[in-house]
Amino acid sequence: MGDPSVRDQSCNLYHSSSSKLIMLEEMGKGIRMTEPLHDRNLSTKNSLIQTIAPSTTAITIAVIGDVHNCWDADDAIALRHLGVDLVLLVGDFGNESVEVVRSIAALDIPKAAVLGNHDAWYSATEWGIKKCPYDRTQEDRVQQQLDLLGDAHVGYGKLDFPALNLTVVGARPFSWGGSEWKNTNAFYQSRYGITSFAESTERIVQAASSSALDTVIFLGHCGPKGLGDRPEDTCGRDWSPPGGDHGDLDFAEAIEAARKLGKTIPLVAFGHMHHQLRHTKQHQRVPLVDQNGTIYLNAASVPRIVKTESNCLRNFSLVTLQAGSVAQASLIWLDQKMTLVSETVLYRNETFSNQPHQSREAIV
Repeated sequence: MGDPSVRDQSCNLYHSSSSKLIMLEEMGKGIRMTEPLHDRNLSTKNSLIQTIAPSTTAITIAVIGDVHNCWDADDAIALRHLGVDLVLLVGDFGNESVEVVRSIAALDIPKAAVLGNHDAWYSATEWGIKKCPYDRTQEDRVQQQLDLLGDAHVGYGKLDFPALNLTVVGARPFSWGGSEWKNTNAFYQSRYGITSFAESTERIVQAASSSALDTVIFLGHCGPKGLGDRPEDTCGRDWSPPGGDHGDLDFAEAIEAARKLGKTIPLVAFGHMHHQLRHTKQHQRVPLVDQNGTIYLNAASVPRIVKTESNCLRNFSLVTLQAGSVAQASLIWLDQKMTLVSETVLYRNETFSNQPHQSREAIV
């Protein structure tokens, strides 16, 4: 999140939400999870995409929402277990948590990442610099994270994946969201030579125009402006006063410019605005929008790892891409044995679907 009052998240929390998404409630030593669920096991990649018609090769993409230190060795095991072809990480790995980024950088699956506002928590604002717990004259933890990720960090850049026939283009890294260019001048000017939304848009468009493939997935930390202005909307402001579109203007303008360049944009993935709303427990953020042939996916289901005395659950957003379009998008939870315990289908393109949706309840 972009609010300065928000501190880094802990993994050792329970997560609750409306019945439309995940509902976790403490039940003695376990967790009860109630939601729509396909009656199938995701033990192999073939079973993962069994609801997708086999007319063309399907690509499975894992989008990992705001990590906030909720990452461990089992995440790499889980991603291999799921058989994903590409991993997209939207940032906020921790408060300049170099070791978390080091572990993510070691992931041996094709990946692309963009750093979030928490990844420059002690470097991008005056109040953050004042609270910095390390000597900034001796080390630059923002640069350390960038160096660790290398080419996998696509903020203001792009990464071509010829084997998947797509390019991932990164939006503005370290974004706090919102319609004002504030708390960013010195940071973006010193690191990128950028001082305005217009210059930022131009940099993103440059990356998109240099993509080797015509199918482009955009990856950002905060989502683009234009997805609604209610608190529960995909990038809606959910703190006091609630309401207002907190999406990035430069991101939205770059997407439209890329379309004019002839790029096909099946997916725009991001996080930042957590699914659980801060101002009320009565509503859950809308995590996905289908607009102009593009799926806009907010993957920030936080905390993404939930621990109890008897189990450990972790979530991923899974997107199936087929024939240059999103065929399905889901939010799934795996337990410590890598068993699927919950899936919420957020979107399904019926053109590719050959299996009706079922519901059931899972007790962990």
